[in-house]
Amino acid sequence: MAQGMVNVNIVSSTDVLSVFTNKLEASVSVVPKNYQHILALTFAVKEINENPLILPNLTFGFHIYDSYFNAKRTYHATLLLMSTLERFFPNYICDIQNNLIAVIGGLDSQTSIHVANVLDIYKIPQLVYSPVPVMNDKTPGLLFYQMVPKEVLQFKGILALLLHFRWTWIGVVVMDNDNGERFLQTVIPMLSQSGVCFTFIQRIPIFTFVTDIKDMLDNGAKIHDKIMGSKANVFVVYGESYSFAFFRWLPYLSEQEHMARKPKGKVWIATVQVEHTSFVFQRTWNTEMFHGAISFAIHSNNQPSFHQFLEGRNPATTTADGFIREFWQNAFGCVFPVQSLDQAEANICTGEENLESLPGTFFEMSLTGHSYSVYNAVYAVAHALQAIFSSRLKYKAIMEGGELKHQMQEAWKLHHFLRRVSFNNSAGDKISLDKSGESVGGFDIINWIFFSNQSFHRVRVGRMDPQATPDQAFTIDQGAITWHSWFNQTRPLSVCTESCHPGSSKKVKEGEPYCCYDCILCPEGKISDQEDLNNCYECTDETYPNKNRDLCIPKGISFLAFGEPLGISLASFALSFALITTLVLGMFVKHKDTPIVKANNRNLSYTLLISLLLCFLCALLFIGKPHNVTCLFRQTAFGIIFSVAVSCVLAKTITVVLVFMATKPGSRMKKWVGKRLANTIVFSCSFIQAGICIMWLATKPPFPDADMYSMPEEIVLECNEGSVTMFYSVLSYMGLLAIVSFTVAFLARRLPDSFNEAKFITFSMLLFCSVWLSFVPSYLSTKGKYMVAVEVFSIIASSAGLLGCIFSPKCFIILLRPELNNREQLIRRKS
Repeated sequence: MAQGMVNVNIVSSTDVLSVFTNKLEASVSVVPKNYQHILALTFAVKEINENPLILPNLTFGFHIYDSYFNAKRTYHATLLLMSTLERFFPNYICDIQNNLIAVIGGLDSQTSIHVANVLDIYKIPQLVYSPVPVMNDKTPGLLFYQMVPKEVLQFKGILALLLHFRWTWIGVVVMDNDNGERFLQTVIPMLSQSGVCFTFIQRIPIFTFVTDIKDMLDNGAKIHDKIMGSKANVFVVYGESYSFAFFRWLPYLSEQEHMARKPKGKVWIATVQVEHTSFVFQRTWNTEMFHGAISFAIHSNNQPSFHQFLEGRNPATTTADGFIREFWQNAFGCVFPVQSLDQAEANICTGEENLESLPGTFFEMSLTGHSYSVYNAVYAVAHALQAIFSSRLKYKAIMEGGELKHQMQEAWKLHHFLRRVSFNNSAGDKISLDKSGESVGGFDIINWIFFSNQSFHRVRVGRMDPQATPDQAFTIDQGAITWHSWFNQTRPLSVCTESCHPGSSKKVKEGEPYCCYDCILCPEGKISDQEDLNNCYECTDETYPNKNRDLCIPKGISFLAFGEPLGISLASFALSFALITTLVLGMFVKHKDTPIVKANNRNLSYTLLISLLLCFLCALLFIGKPHNVTCLFRQTAFGIIFSVAVSCVLAKTITVVLVFMATKPGSRMKKWVGKRLANTIVFSCSFIQAGICIMWLATKPPFPDADMYSMPEEIVLECNEGSVTMFYSVLSYMGLLAIVSFTVAFLARRLPDSFNEAKFITFSMLLFCSVWLSFVPSYLSTKGKYMVAVEVFSIIASSAGLLGCIFSPKCFIILLRPELNNREQLIRRKS
């Protein structure tokens, strides 16, 4: 009774369901749990026969055949269905009461394939109640119907489960057969493309001869130690229905005693095919290894009436069941008296043993997923027949000897109705098949909790529903899952490398899978705000990385503001010197008729003082948030005003030289001395600078701009100069004027004049040139608002230098030595 394959026979007055079940020849290898598949069939047939609304006046019957995991016996049993019952005459049927109409089975794919090859000849429908992936690639003509959802849905569920828990380093265990290879070819690329890597892919060989037992034990020990010694904590298992019973061998085969005594916790993810079953001899074996396992299961609902049906079954009351006595003896470990050769040494079966006392791996009182599929398969055939009998085109009534009989049509006509079958079963589930003959339902995700008495409790923790929206197709209740005690009830990790925390990125180790990597800190200027990012990325222009390089912080707005200390200091200096300049100008105006003011070219002094006053005030244009007007005029105003100031200095210097030369006898320079020459020098020199500025404004004028890059943590609001060439042209022209003034003043510094300004102009131009020569490298080496501060400082310093060097001696005489400010003193000093 290892595995089941159910065949359905339908006859005119007595309809017969025939079941194929697989049973190993050696009784020691019997799987008692699969007896439930037979009971599910019996229960479904009983319900249908007792329901007057389904196939009235017809009675279902069934026959069960055993394939023994053997292709020869499977083919023989299938051919037996095509002949008179209990006599093997292929293609000869003389029994009008028993006509095969459909087959249900089998549990394992190889059995179903063998049956399908024969049934295809006769176009008889086959309903399978377990996923059989090899059938998905069947050739047209193999007539079968799959009572479980499409297996690709299960594969998507496995992927979703792994990604949900971020298990990227897993092992895969499959049976070494065609189904296992098909699973690997389908699932491995799907998982790999989603970032899942494999520590190993283990194929478990299938042994069929006694001579292979030693090899099986040796390989089993190696497989166990390989699994338990792996760094991965999660394993995907794909096998046949009996695979779980094989895996229970593994702890007892281990070559490492410490692993066998205290098995390390692992998370087993089993596919639908793998049932939690045991061979008879595994009755007392420990199941701790599989505690907390997760499996995909065919959706099933509790049937209270099925539980009651089981409670009433025992060998004494169920004489027509040819399987119950063998099941009873294997499940309860006893023998019936008639079969016991030595009753004194054997446990005697009373027939009153309680089915509920059996371990869960031996028998369950509620319908398992596969048994539920058998139950639904029987109902699917019944509803398809009901549809046939309800259509006048599908049957006709024939009166023979005063008795009404239903003449069944050929079995192949059942296909048309099976493809459209849809009904609600007694558990409240809607059962329907799509046009491909596959169930349109979904899978349950089950968490298995094993107890020390070999019983278990299954907890439904999730669902894979193809009819839900894409974001709801996979659902999981993580809090409802019980993990293996090894993990101390914390979510297990299964990764090759611990996650790279935000602020770092992955660097794949050479020669290893991409799931194995090193974590490297993000480079300067880049961040990673999630775990396990392949590459760090740059923040936007408006943000910058924090110190941990895991977050982008909005940049602050920066400009040389009036309210900050640096802006307050510069503005205070500018206003202070502007006030001083105003006072000096007022002093000169008040003492305009004094010799010292007249002797130093009064008008040029006024012009120079006014231009210096404007220079100090011009510095204020550079402070504050840049606007269109301030950006447009601050550099040009500064350039023109400073050119006027330097031109005045140059005019003063030239005037001093010409005055000295004019005093020489016979000199013709007298005609050049006067206001006209000074005005001409100031106007012409300033006009050239004004022309440069007008050209600048006409071509590429300055404009407000935001510098996102020079300061990593700030957005600098600045005035873009528009044309850098024109900006440096303005500075160069001022520098040229200053150099010429310095040169002329230097050459005239020793002229014998009481009020000779040449020496003071020399110092002022030396200071002026020093300030602006140091300005260029300072300006280019600073960033942000400090560039503006450097220029403002240069304007104030150079202007203050001119004011102090040229006018402080005169102010000293006017205020503190007025006795020197007279004509007699001037003449005496000249002589």
